[in-house]
Amino acid sequence: MQTLTAKSKYNFNKLQKRLRRCVGKAIEDFNMIEDGDRVMVCLSGGKDSYTMLDILRFLQKRAPIKFDIIAVNLDQKQPGFPAHVLPEYLESIGVEYKIIEEDTYSIVKEKIPEGKTTCSLCSRLRRGILYRSASELGITKIALGHHRDDILETLFLNMFYGGKLKGMPPKLISDNKEHIVIRPLAYCREKDIVKYSEILEFPIIPCNLCGSQENLQRKVIKEMLQTWDKQHPGRLETMFNAVQNVSRSHLADTSLYDFKSLTQQTYNGEGDTAFDPVTVIAPALDNNLYADDESPQSEDKIAIKVV
Repeated sequence: MQTLTAKSKYNFNKLQKRLRRCVGKAIEDFNMIEDGDRVMVCLSGGKDSYTMLDILRFLQKRAPIKFDIIAVNLDQKQPGFPAHVLPEYLESIGVEYKIIEEDTYSIVKEKIPEGKTTCSLCSRLRRGILYRSASELGITKIALGHHRDDILETLFLNMFYGGKLKGMPPKLISDNKEHIVIRPLAYCREKDIVKYSEILEFPIIPCNLCGSQENLQRKVIKEMLQTWDKQHPGRLETMFNAVQNVSRSHLADTSLYDFKSLTQQTYNGEGDTAFDPVTVIAPALDNNLYADDESPQSEDKIAIKVV
């Protein structure tokens, strides 16, 4: 951990409480972790998964229920991958862990032409291996390190390039219905995670070892959201709140709302408040997740309430 001045330590404590509050609220809202769960924390070596592991370990100590944590890393045999980093770190903090060794790198290089983005195939292979390992390890929940900004980026990627109003759910069931995937960082801002990981000096492993191009589409979306966040503070919070306040009658999906049968008699009155900004913004303000003070709730109360 960095050596901090008194003021910096005070600011770090506020940051830490805020992140714990966000994770606790997400776990509570989506019932992510239950008594007796065995949680696989998927650790990539990046800032997000390190932060997720750190906060889940804190909540594990404070929660009134019992749940186990096992950190799992997939060594995909990319050239130059520092295989010693994660085992050394996890042993130093006393966390149960498993390193899975699978040469997906060779498969990806064989299947994807040179210069093309490898992320899609690599992700699918990784997911399959993690699901298989979860079954072997008796895992009940698979925790991924996607945060609020990832969810918003995915929403815009699907709208702009996929023609779907689809994001990244905080909790989901795998296609084969055998696994529950959770995203405890769903309410956490990326900029908070960046600061947190820098101060705690996590041993970050770069994600560019495979030599593939960065996903240009996601990069464009990320830059757009970051610009909005700088120019219009609070906009991303409001946008994320919109994901949690869906009015099916004001979209155009006939499978979600029966427009054909809509008459004056069946009208439910949603249109009266559809464009009322107070209705849209108020729920985000009520959550107060990103406040710097400790007035909403302490992390102790959240940890008890959460799980």
